[in-house]
Amino acid sequence: MATKIYDTATIELVDGTELYITPLKLKYLREFMDIFQNVKNTEKETDTIGTLVDCARVAMKQYYPLIKTCEDVEEMIDMPTIYIILDIAAGIKINDKLDEPVKEQAVDSGSSWDTLNLADLESEVFLLGIWKDYEDLETSISMPELSAILNVKREQDYADKKFSAAMQGVNLDEQTGKSNAWEDLKAKVFSNGQATSGNDILAFQGINAQKAGFGIGMGLSYEQW
Repeated sequence: MATKIYDTATIELVDGTELYITPLKLKYLREFMDIFQNVKNTEKETDTIGTLVDCARVAMKQYYPLIKTCEDVEEMIDMPTIYIILDIAAGIKINDKLDEPVKEQAVDSGSSWDTLNLADLESEVFLLGIWKDYEDLETSISMPELSAILNVKREQDYADKKFSAAMQGVNLDEQTGKSNAWEDLKAKVFSNGQATSGNDILAFQGINAQKAGFGIGMGLSYEQW
């Protein structure tokens, strides 16, 4: 079964216009979440709904720029559809069929800047050299995409460190308590069962050695004791 980086949806406006929506790019998500923080301070349900409508207005900058004001949102989008927008745009989940107040549902959804250092995350990804500046980065990717890129980057960085450590006889997985069952299995296959883990030097032979650019048969030999 194929995996997905994020959920998408197709919504319909009051006039019948269909919009395909995806998570907000970071540029719009910043503004969206700054407004969403105000939900915590609302006392009346109508104030909460008003704030969520304002969040939907920001989302329309990406989805449908013709909708520019909260009045436009209220005229063109019904509340169940706004809840779908909030979910896809920023992971804010609200079910209008539940008895729980909208404010509590929104706040409990876990969407918050409080514990997120977005600047550090963006700086780490920016080092890949793909984007010309931070504005370019923020208009190009969403939070799920940022997370996926970071995961891959960190896995690659760890794999490089693990190989360097293995060349010095250090089992980095044991040192860090990290293990990769898939890499261990591949190591056994490439070494005809001789390697015990993915960082065992015996795993770097054949096609595995070619991919690494270094290994047994490429300047290395070994003896069995």
